[in-house]
Formats: sequence, structure tokens, C-alpha cells
Amino acid sequence: MKEKILLSYGSGGKHTLEFINNFVLKYFSNEVLNQLLDSAVVKISDETKLAFTVDSYTVSPIFFPGGDIGKLSICGTINDLLCVGALPLFISLSLIIEEGLEVEVIEKIFSSIKEIAYSENIKIVTGDTKVVQKGMCDKIFITTAGIGIVDNNIDLNYDKIKPGDVVIITGSIAEHGCAVLLARGGYGFKSDIQSDCASLKGLIEAILKPEIVPYIKFMRDPTRGGISAVLNEIVNKSNVSIEIEEEKIPIKDNVKYFCELLGFDPLNIANEGKMLIIVSSSIAEEVIKILKQHHLGKDAAIIGRIIKDDEPKVILKTLFGTKRIVELPIAEELPRIC
Repeated sequence: MKEKILLSYGSGGKHTLEFINNFVLKYFSNEVLNQLLDSAVVKISDETKLAFTVDSYTVSPIFFPGGDIGKLSICGTINDLLCVGALPLFISLSLIIEEGLEVEVIEKIFSSIKEIAYSENIKIVTGDTKVVQKGMCDKIFITTAGIGIVDNNIDLNYDKIKPGDVVIITGSIAEHGCAVLLARGGYGFKSDIQSDCASLKGLIEAILKPEIVPYIKFMRDPTRGGISAVLNEIVNKSNVSIEIEEEKIPIKDNVKYFCELLGFDPLNIANEGKMLIIVSSSIAEEVIKILKQHHLGKDAAIIGRIIKDDEPKVILKTLFGTKRIVELPIAEELPRIC
């Protein structure tokens, strides 16, 4: 029986990593791609580094509490560029639309995209539109690519991470995934959980000061697979271990109760308006202070530290004082969340 592509191959977990290693890197391996960052960084002159990213969005439903597929697509692209310290400048917008979709839906989605682009001084400069027969796609899929400029003094990568560094999360976790799941309905109750979908441009630019940049090692927005996926990527690429403390991880009560009720681990749930940041311990409190001055960083917290270990792994110190290994999720608990 021939092997077939599984839904979990696009989940951001273990199967996604296997797909990248077995197919993407097998055929396209090069020094830029092999870094597996959220955005590729290419030096195009002695003075300039270019950041380039691409992402596709298939979220269902396309409207959810706190956002829609349009807002999600542009915010996600902006945040992927920010992960490498880039100044986002230009975005492309490619659409696959199901025949019969109401024009009003396109108007709402485009309005969301325009609002974010205008507020962040980013231009939509190119794109493409295809329409397929009814039933050939689910309403609308969006693919965006983004370009930004990276200052030559900024160099964020896995190899910068060392034992003693600390792990910061810019706010409470698991809100986006839970909001989308609730929007799908069928649970017999309502909740006020809102997606955290947001552009982090202002928040991240606030910490990219010349005196702080040398102490920032790595950034990643924990989308598919949640913070557990990002932390496992870090230990696998950096050959270190990470110990995080459950009591220090910010999570809203309504999200916590929802996850407990349905048996979800909030560490595995997607976020769309948070950044995981690794910094030197000497600058950590200053970074937290700056983040908390911004409305998107008011719940920022130091949640863990990098430790030396013969066997790289992610360790969670639970509320009960015990410790457990946080595994890379095999598949996303909630498919089509972004």
C-alpha cells in the first residue's frame, strides 16, 4: 500500500518535521533553507539583509471571535518577519476562492487586511486570484508572502542560545486555538474566549534597541503546535535543554477551564499574537519591563531557562513540584486552526 499524506503533516508537530526532513530538505537543501527559521534571511549587500517568508491560511471557520482569515494572514506574515528581527515592508496576497462565496465576505476579509496593513505602514504590493468550482475548496484559502529588512547588527538563530539564557513569553497562551474551536460549535455552551490574533510589530520593535539587541538570542511565534512545538524545535536545533515552570506560564482562567474540560494541553494549542523570546539572563528583567509597557505585552513573563544536558529535552516543572518531559506533538490537536 502506497504511503499517503496525512492531515497531521501540516500540523506543526512531529509529522511536519518529518515531512520537512524527508521531502523539503531532501530536494531543496541549501544554507538558507536548512536554518528552518520562520523567515529566510539573505545578505544581499554589505549593508543589507533581506528577510523573506511565506505562509498559507486555511482556518475554519473563516470568521472567529477576535479575527478572521484576512487578519490572521497579514498578522501571521508580519510576525514571522519579526521573528528574525526584520522590519516588515511588503506583502503579497494570493487567494483561492470557492465559486459562490458571497462578495460581502471578500469585503470583510479585505477590510481586515487593509486595517492591519495601514496601521503598521505595510504595503500589499502584488498578488493573485483563482476561483475554483464549488466544493473544491472551503470558502477561501489565502497565501501571503512577506519581505522585510534586517539590520546588520541583528542575528537571531538557534546557535546563539546558551545555558543560562532565559525563556520569555509575551502574554497568555492558547487563546487562538480555543477561540477557533469554540467558533466551530457543537459543545453545548458558550465562552468569551477571544483569539489573540494581532500584529506584534510595535511590541517587538520596542525591544530591538541597540543596547538590547546583542542579548536577544532567538524569537519565534508559537502558532501551530503551541509553545511545546517551539521549545522542542529549540532543544533539537541548539543541543540544550529547557526547563519551564507551569506556575509562571500565563493563561487566562477561561482558556484554562476550557482546556481542562476537553482534555487539551494548552502548551500544544496555537497562539497568533504571542512571541517566545530567548534572551541573556542579564537583560531579562529589562526586556520584561519594556514588554509590559505595551498593551500586547502586559502579561509578559519569564517562564523558564536554558540548561545544559547530555540529552536535550523540554522539562516542565508542574504545579505539584514534579517534573515531566514535554514531547513534540505528533499532530496538532486542532487541525485547520490557522
